[in-house]
Amino acid sequence: MTTIEKIAALYLLIINIYAFALMRIDKIRAVKDRRHRIPERKLLGTSAAGGALGAFAAMRLFRHKTKHAAFAAGIPVMLLAHIAIIVWLESL
Repeated sequence: MTTIEKIAALYLLIINIYAFALMRIDKIRAVKDRRHRIPERKLLGTSAAGGALGAFAAMRLFRHKTKHAAFAAGIPVMLLAHIAIIVWLESL
């Protein structure tokens, strides 16, 4: 594994943990009816930046945002796109 691959793997690990944590925090705040929720733009942006796997896992595990079309359809599409990009890059 080259240095750039190690950096990319570390980035993906961190961004996915971050996306997972954001979804969990937002779910906790939603249940407690707190005003300071995490904006959907931030949740989706983090997912698009490589955290789709973490966001998808949190959605399923915590049953959060599963009825919102942008999340129910968008996160799996982002995840598939990320997988396709990784497979494509590995084939180069």
